[in-house]
Amino acid sequence: MSKAGSFFRHKGVKDAFRVLAWVPVGIFFTRHVYSLASVTGGSMQPTFNPNLFSSPLHHDVVLLERWSVAINRFRRGDVVTLWSPQNPELLATKRIVALEGDLVNPLPPSPPTPIRIPPGHCWVEGDSKYQTRDSNTYGPIPLGLITSRVAYILWPWPRRGIVDTDLPTKSKGRVRTLGQSYLQSKFGEALNND
Repeated sequence: MSKAGSFFRHKGVKDAFRVLAWVPVGIFFTRHVYSLASVTGGSMQPTFNPNLFSSPLHHDVVLLERWSVAINRFRRGDVVTLWSPQNPELLATKRIVALEGDLVNPLPPSPPTPIRIPPGHCWVEGDSKYQTRDSNTYGPIPLGLITSRVAYILWPWPRRGIVDTDLPTKSKGRVRTLGQSYLQSKFGEALNND
């Protein structure tokens, strides 16, 4: 019997190969289905890290759902992770406020003129009123920068649950969807997006 044949008969070697056979499945799952992430920083307060200033070392752990991105299923109010347009090495967490065709009235530091979201883009904002760098700074972002949708808060345990998709107060009333813009121009109706 050859040395190679006897090597593969050891129980430990067989078990190692069984485990290694599942590695590609695990890689596929974390890149295309679900994965975990830790949210740091305060730009999404109070949705994530509401006690950041009193407990700066404690961060929220969230479940990232990736197949929505793969099939381009985006909705207003979704919390997503994206590569920062200003720093391509930074993965940011923001909320989608507007999608292509929508008309947005931006907040400072953007000029106060309404912005129409171009095809293949969206408008993202942090939930914090004071410390966020978002589309109000860099404008609409390409949908291709989005990597996942934040679906669930896993930790801290008392706050676990599905991530709320309601727009924060600062974003309400500033976005007109494509249908609303058309109706308002056609019929002159004052439509509200609250």
